[in-house]
Amino acid sequence: MHREEEPERLLVDIARLDAEGEELEGEVDIIDLDEEFVHPFGGVRYRLSAQQFGTEVLVRGHLEQDFTLVCSRCGEDFDTTVKVDDFTVSVQVDDKTEVVDLTDDARDSIILALPTYPLCDEACPGIAQKVESSTDDRWSALDGLKVE
Repeated sequence: MHREEEPERLLVDIARLDAEGEELEGEVDIIDLDEEFVHPFGGVRYRLSAQQFGTEVLVRGHLEQDFTLVCSRCGEDFDTTVKVDDFTVSVQVDDKTEVVDLTDDARDSIILALPTYPLCDEACPGIAQKVESSTDDRWSALDGLKVE
């Protein structure tokens, strides 16, 4: 029997969280988009600070993910890095809470940071327009017409 691999999760282990807070850093593959124009590659890289204040765990930090996007002007593929510098999550916990799962919050933050109209370059001229000159002379007869 083939067993599906468990998806990766971004977890904070509350049991081992230092009272002064803890710095968390790593990479986790949590973006699973099936979109025609948006292709993630690699994992989400994170640098987070987690600290518990009574019944609340506050996590703040930086997320980034590499993507191949399609330019909205020229239609060409290009690679870019989407960054979230102000990732902040507050989670209520109790004595029974062992881990805090940040996977959905991190995924949503990265997806919301994707550009609405991605550009390969701010100066992208767009798709080259092909201008055809008209060789139809039938309308030139009207050029001399005077209307009163």
